[in-house]
Amino acid sequence: MFLLLPFDSLIVNLLGISLTVLFTLLLVFIIVPAIFGVSFGIRKLYMKTLLKIFAWATLRMERGAKEKNHQLYKPYTNGIIAKDPTSLEEEIKEIRRSGSSKALDNTPEFELSDIFYFCRKGMETIMDDEVTKRFSAEELESWNLLSRTNYNFQYISLRLTVLWGLGVLIRYCFLLPLRIALAFTGISLLVVSTTVVGYLPNGRFKEFLSKHVHLMCYRICVRALTAIITYHDRTNRPRNGGICVANHTSPIDVIILASDGYYAMVGQVHGGLMGVIQRAMVKACPHVWFERSEVKDRHLVAKRLTEHVQDKSKLPILIFPEGTCINNTSVMMFKKGSFEIGATVYPVAIKYDPQFGDAFWNSSKYGMVTYLLRMMTSWAIVCSVWYLPPMTREADEDAVQFANRVKSAIARQGGLVDLLWDGGLKREKVKDTFKEEQQKLYSKMIVGNHEDRSRS
Repeated sequence: MFLLLPFDSLIVNLLGISLTVLFTLLLVFIIVPAIFGVSFGIRKLYMKTLLKIFAWATLRMERGAKEKNHQLYKPYTNGIIAKDPTSLEEEIKEIRRSGSSKALDNTPEFELSDIFYFCRKGMETIMDDEVTKRFSAEELESWNLLSRTNYNFQYISLRLTVLWGLGVLIRYCFLLPLRIALAFTGISLLVVSTTVVGYLPNGRFKEFLSKHVHLMCYRICVRALTAIITYHDRTNRPRNGGICVANHTSPIDVIILASDGYYAMVGQVHGGLMGVIQRAMVKACPHVWFERSEVKDRHLVAKRLTEHVQDKSKLPILIFPEGTCINNTSVMMFKKGSFEIGATVYPVAIKYDPQFGDAFWNSSKYGMVTYLLRMMTSWAIVCSVWYLPPMTREADEDAVQFANRVKSAIARQGGLVDLLWDGGLKREKVKDTFKEEQQKLYSKMIVGNHEDRSRS
């Protein structure tokens, strides 16, 4: 046996006392309030303090950059091209009118000058691409003491550099270990508790326990990100037998919503830690998991979802119809599958505040572990969630029109840009149908005018 010297014994005792105090504070001020859904206002005070520090740091940085004639922010391309909302026919008429005395009404056939319209549109798209920039994090107009949010950061002053270094120490040496401990606690409780609840006989007691176990664990995981969430219009929260659809920015969208309500998740079966969590969760609650071979079978997916929503005792399904993460500046095309099954749709708009940390997951650039590390070393995750009134498909609507109507409502409420483009363009080339659509418009313009002239 080893004998501890008095000095070593003192260090061990102090370490033990420190860990006990830390765990007690963690339990009293974070875990227990998370379980009961209450807050002491510490996070809001923390947010207000950060805002004051950011404002001072930004002013000091801008003043220093001006004195040294440094470019502080990347030039932002949005708005550099003035685009008038005119049709293809009107623009080609203008080109022909300025280039020759012929007009489109008199010359329905092709003219060489018409190619200038398509060349200009192509150049505009290259210079100001409204799709690609939705898959990269935008640079802030103010600095939040994170070097990742301003890539032109240079030495400005000693005080600013010391403040930035202090921020690094706080985020990596204090907040990161605390958040990892909370995340471990939340995930462990979720796996153990749902497994235990899964062995209970089906009934109201099991359903009650399952709901509150999920809610408790998600709230602890939200605390692991120092998430400050403002929920609006809670009377519109999704109800059993419906489908909740929301814009998609990050994997943490799930815990943001699930910490304020009860949902059945939909997704593909995974392996590893995620697989363990999924298998435990489905024992306590009827989540809808698909095997890899089943995901591409649209009819099977629709059948499983229809069976779920027809049972009014089951929780509402949570779906992100964009199918990929967008950088929270816009909403892209909703896949029509979840709008075909005839259920009541509960739209939800999620808007993150990038001042405290960028929640967007650029999956083509960062893996899940790297992304979570970036989230846990940010200052906080601040967002607003709006529950919109329930919507149903109208008699004269098809699934695509209904999806677009829901998407427009979410974009309008969240202050996001409503785009018709498919989020699949993040990894795929533009579909031939998009090109063919422009070709058909031009062909219809030429052939249509020719036919009208022949009739007259």
